Amino acid sequence: MDYDVFVLHPIPIDSGAIRISTLQPTAVNAILAEMRSLQAQGKSLVSLMRGEPDFPTPAHIVEASIRALRDGRTSYPDNRGEKSFREVAARKLARDNHLTFDPGSEVLATTGATQGEYAALMAMLNEGDEVLLPDPVYDAYQSPVRMAGGRVKSVRSEIREGRFVLTEEALERSWSPAAKVIVLNTPWNPVGTVLRRDELATITAFCERRNLFLISDEIYETITYGESVHVSPLRVAPGLRDRCVLVNSLSKTYSMTGWRVGYCAGPAPLIQAMFLVLAQSSRGPATFIQDAAAEALTGPQDCVASMRDEYTRRRAQVIEGLPGVRVMAPEGGFFAMVDVRETQAPSREIRRRLMREHGVVVVEGAAYGVGGEGTLRVSFASGGENLARGLERLREGLAR
Repeated sequence: MDYDVFVLHPIPIDSGAIRISTLQPTAVNAILAEMRSLQAQGKSLVSLMRGEPDFPTPAHIVEASIRALRDGRTSYPDNRGEKSFREVAARKLARDNHLTFDPGSEVLATTGATQGEYAALMAMLNEGDEVLLPDPVYDAYQSPVRMAGGRVKSVRSEIREGRFVLTEEALERSWSPAAKVIVLNTPWNPVGTVLRRDELATITAFCERRNLFLISDEIYETITYGESVHVSPLRVAPGLRDRCVLVNSLSKTYSMTGWRVGYCAGPAPLIQAMFLVLAQSSRGPATFIQDAAAEALTGPQDCVASMRDEYTRRRAQVIEGLPGVRVMAPEGGFFAMVDVRETQAPSREIRRRLMREHGVVVVEGAAYGVGGEGTLRVSFASGGENLARGLERLREGLAR
């Protein structure tokens, strides 16, 4: 296949569901298709693209799953989540986030955060409702909004003092009477901002003033650097308690990406509505996987600190490994945004040149919204030789 004419064609639909025509593959999946095409031609590529930790799942978590299997924990799970897992999730939220939820009616187990987001949107949206999304933001939020009948409305961020921020003015510009929900992700993928208390106060006050639902995606909560500390929006604005769903998973914190397990917490009526949504598709994570997840949340947490320390070293490696390049040091997560605005070239064009001519794969910032134009997202979720070689190729590519 000729790389220069490679395109992702829309799915042909003659008599099927029209909603499918509004869906798009994520930027990562689209770039993976390009990668495979080049690799089939013999091109050597180093990926600094994906957000998947390269650590093995900690042994005590794996052992808990094996033990559960040996104990016969292979029956249908409670579709709301195993009682033991929901209780552990509620205790974790009280311990780490200082939030109180009833495990019986306000906590729901999900097969990862993605399913939690989808269920929340399905429970909140009517046809034509608008969902406010920070711009740039993780692009996989958009398709479930459309699947639920909603419309995406971008809230354009600004770069101030080397970090992306949302202002009250931008929030108000994006609001319309059709606005129903705002989605927040802090730490914020892809830009690495950890929203501060004063910033959260501004955003949550806007939600209260405009009577919006809030979906708070907190999957990167433990991966923060320096003085940056994750704060749950509900901790800042308890008045939103009846209009907020907190979404989390164990994928990033415990390197459990393939386990597909997470949880949501919110007011009982919303959690009940989300449960009804999930009952039509997934019936919840496998019982033995929930047992492993419970062990992760209650067992030794030194593995979390150890992984964060390694990400801290990799973060420094990215910043120091690209001399002469403006790297926006992330406050959280494991992505660094590289500022290439001075080139005045489209970020997609730069990304493709880096892949084609220098053999390094990153994601263009524009894939996450117009606010990301002029930047590249570099992942340090994988380290070691892969990160070292990728940075070398990236440094050479950006020097030209």
